[in-house]
Amino acid sequence: MKNLIIAFCLICFYSAINPVSAQNSPIHDRDEALISHTDTIPEYRSKTNKLKLTGIVYQSDGITPAKDVIIYIEQADEDGDFDLRRAGDERYVLHRSWVKTDAEGRYTIHTFVPGNDRRYNQLQQIFPLIKAPAMQEYELYSFVFDDDPLLTKRCRKRLAKKNQTDRILKTKKENGILIAHKDIVLSEPAK
Repeated sequence: MKNLIIAFCLICFYSAINPVSAQNSPIHDRDEALISHTDTIPEYRSKTNKLKLTGIVYQSDGITPAKDVIIYIEQADEDGDFDLRRAGDERYVLHRSWVKTDAEGRYTIHTFVPGNDRRYNQLQQIFPLIKAPAMQEYELYSFVFDDDPLLTKRCRKRLAKKNQTDRILKTKKENGILIAHKDIVLSEPAK
């Protein structure tokens, strides 16, 4: 009986703590009701290499569009530095954005091409999190850019070996804005 009570207490404790830790993720920093399928990152208008990132999110079958999926991104500024801000006790990255896919799974983020942090030999990267309804949120591999000078042949070979070449965003310029298309296939739900 004592072991049963201890097990019950541990389950209650874990259940009470687990939702709190999920709420600390930046994906929860914006009210879901206020998120649309299109968003613009802060300081977008003042940036030189404006980027329109669009795509469709699909269910794990790779065919069915996934609606109401939240995509959160954060990135460095054009110099490769993360602009960290404070709101009370919380710290956050200024250059971040949230979108929620529409009924056809579509999303659009107006952002800019982040810079390289050459001090640490870092690629130009956008860091995404994804949260589908009734699923735990999870990180995707960072998006990198095809024309990044630090994305060498050696680096591309490593990505190919890991089957991660779909992380590479290819951009084309239209009306002075770079356009990149990135479709996402959701992971299988945990069982």
